[in-house]
Amino acid sequence: MLLQATDPIVVRVVEQPVRDTSIADVIIGAIGLTGFLLLTAALLGALLGAVLIGLKLFRARYNLERVSDSDALHIT
Repeated sequence: MLLQATDPIVVRVVEQPVRDTSIADVIIGAIGLTGFLLLTAALLGALLGAVLIGLKLFRARYNLERVSDSDALHIT
């Protein structure tokens, strides 16, 4: 039969000290997040504008524009 150790093994887990969060860290994080959101919104807006302008030029090139009677001005 196998012999077992009679004394239990005790392991102490030592955690790293937690760094305090200051108000400057919170403000810098908020400014960084705001800048990221503004940059993302500007890029997506420019992309949407480019798509809309490209679509309008594509329709004009291939005469796909529909002119209904209510939109046309009949000036005589």
